[in-house]
Amino acid sequence: MDDPPFDNRDGTIWLDGELVPWREAKLHLLSHALHYASAVFEGERLYGGEIFKLRAHTERLFESAKLMQMTIPYSMEEVDEACRATVRAQGIEDGYVRPIAWRGAEMMGVSAQKTVIHLAVAVWAWPSYFDPEERMRGIRLDIAEWRRPSPKSIPAKSKASGLYMICTLAKHAAENKGYADALMLDYRGLVAETTGANIFLIKDGVLHTPIPDCFLDGITRRVVMDLARARQMEVRERRIKPEELGDFSECFITGTAAEVTAVSEIGRHRFRPGPITKTLMQDYTALVRRRPAAPASRRPASKGE
Repeated sequence: MDDPPFDNRDGTIWLDGELVPWREAKLHLLSHALHYASAVFEGERLYGGEIFKLRAHTERLFESAKLMQMTIPYSMEEVDEACRATVRAQGIEDGYVRPIAWRGAEMMGVSAQKTVIHLAVAVWAWPSYFDPEERMRGIRLDIAEWRRPSPKSIPAKSKASGLYMICTLAKHAAENKGYADALMLDYRGLVAETTGANIFLIKDGVLHTPIPDCFLDGITRRVVMDLARARQMEVRERRIKPEELGDFSECFITGTAAEVTAVSEIGRHRFRPGPITKTLMQDYTALVRRRPAAPASRRPASKGE
């Protein structure tokens, strides 16, 4: 049975300071955000009734708003509590939390000086972003035609709604060809990220990941880097050329929605989920689920060692 559409569900949503029935959480069709993409948001995972890295997400929401010249009319503490209150009201133990701030309908046009900033939080049950079996086996990625723009052309460090337009186009194109997602290059032609997750590539036991200078430095990305270093794994942030992809033995992506997901293909390149990918998947699950991690007896070997 298909899930109901997101505008027709039971429950409550936190909207501008109060919990309202889900179906009544609405905005006007002439809201500035709808026409000019003046909205910023976060995606947060809920594990066992607790929001993982809540304050880090709230801080990024405020940073995104600042970059978009939006002033959120609540403190970080109030936004944190709004997220927790919505979780309690929904009664969901494992799911997804979506805070979003946007410009209202007080004026229409490119200028938005007089618009009111609204804030909402929605929570819903959401299982694995990718098929669980495919996630362990490794998803297949196409190489997108669209590229991440230069930071001189977009506010690249913000999680703003308008920045995802090309991600939707790239993901649709990939899915239409039978892939799960797409790898996006940046404006220089270097490896950047997927449509909604950061990427890691492994060679000779070393993790390589692109420098996030024109896309988000993901919260999950940073967590996984810390987990890798705790295992005495070397992590290198560097510029990666697409012609290097064939040199790597393992690949995985990270994100709040994707968590840690193995990759088996990028275009013509093939990878096999190996011990490093599997170890970090297990360590991430142990962290968010508050389970003991496996002993860190030895850095796991990778193909080629």
